Amino acid sequence: MSTAALVISILLSMGSLAWDYNQAGFSRLAAFFLIFGLLWLLAQWRRWDWFSSLGLFVVVFGAAIGLWLEFSMAWMLASAAFALFAWDVTEFRRRLYSMIVDDYHRGMERRHIARVSLVILAGMLLTTVALVVQLQFTFEWGVFLVIIILLGMAQLVAWFRRQ
Repeated sequence: MSTAALVISILLSMGSLAWDYNQAGFSRLAAFFLIFGLLWLLAQWRRWDWFSSLGLFVVVFGAAIGLWLEFSMAWMLASAAFALFAWDVTEFRRRLYSMIVDDYHRGMERRHIARVSLVILAGMLLTTVALVVQLQFTFEWGVFLVIIILLGMAQLVAWFRRQ
């Protein structure tokens, strides 16, 4: 379960960063972020947990540069938030699997991802409110929110089916 959340968060992080860089006309940097996202996914598959720290640094640095260049605050915030989520899930899994094996791993994973997902959702909600107040809400941001909501609902359905 944490693997699916990790993959989705990496894709959302790198996708939102690449989207805004591409919208601003920096297509080569957008391509770099997409390739870096694929490398990050490959690193997770190979269990190179250290790569998540590098990924978090690259995304936060890219988002900071994007904010400095006056790109959309919402897309930069979303990319940094989902990168932080991916890093957190990676570190949590690493610590969890270094513990003694017991039956509570799945439950601990589920509760941790649920708590962090609520924080991310609250951040996206506050960002959306800020966009609406500033009259900068776009169709693309709406589609992004719908995707996040659908993924969250799919996660809830999967959890309820297991219980």
